[in-house]
Amino acid sequence: MAAGGGGSWKVAFADFVTAMMALFLVLWIMNQDQAVKGIVQEHFKNPWKSALSDSTGIIPIKNADMVMSSRANFENPSVVPLETVKRPNEDLIKVFLQTPEYRENRSIQIELTPEGLLINFLDSPGRPIFEKDSADFTDYGKYVFNTVAWDIARYPSTIVELEGHTEKGFKSVRANYGSWEVSADRANSARRLLAASGVKEMQISKVAGFGGTKPLKDRKPEDPTNRRVTIMVRGEQNIIESVQ
Repeated sequence: MAAGGGGSWKVAFADFVTAMMALFLVLWIMNQDQAVKGIVQEHFKNPWKSALSDSTGIIPIKNADMVMSSRANFENPSVVPLETVKRPNEDLIKVFLQTPEYRENRSIQIELTPEGLLINFLDSPGRPIFEKDSADFTDYGKYVFNTVAWDIARYPSTIVELEGHTEKGFKSVRANYGSWEVSADRANSARRLLAASGVKEMQISKVAGFGGTKPLKDRKPEDPTNRRVTIMVRGEQNIIESVQ
């Protein structure tokens, strides 16, 4: 019978192996984290273009850019192409997004944006991080900023931008010391604390105060919780590309 060419079982076996391989791939994808799922999704949307600039395939390599498939992680996913953005080291991202101390601290808001890792320090009336109408840290504020500064200092290749903000209509008891002054001074206080904690001067590319011109998206402009200092942590490549 073998000499007569009865090889239909070989065709059936090949079909079985193909089906098992397809099942294996489906199960593998379902078991991956959001980063891998996002990369696979991008690959099938455009198979001729790698989702990662550092990789030629759909499976990420160590130190490749983190790609998030969930729209909730991005304010506007189309603003910056994924292929050109160099986010902070993925180990640093995991420190902030997965550490319970940061996730459960109501004075800190952390968001992974297309531009980098955005950290908001909220100077809420119930738990102030600055002394009233001052750029001096409270003891609690020093603790919060020092903890974050130490983690940022561990990644000297990152670029840091600091911004100070207040609520709209901020009133100070000090003469000639309004929202612009206090927001700029608080950003500078944060800069000094970062430097004291090991963040290198060359890492800090911006220190600015915006007064009450940039309220939080989910707060009214007059809400006191708009008093905050923000730290944007970028990958070094962001700065290089922005000036080209």
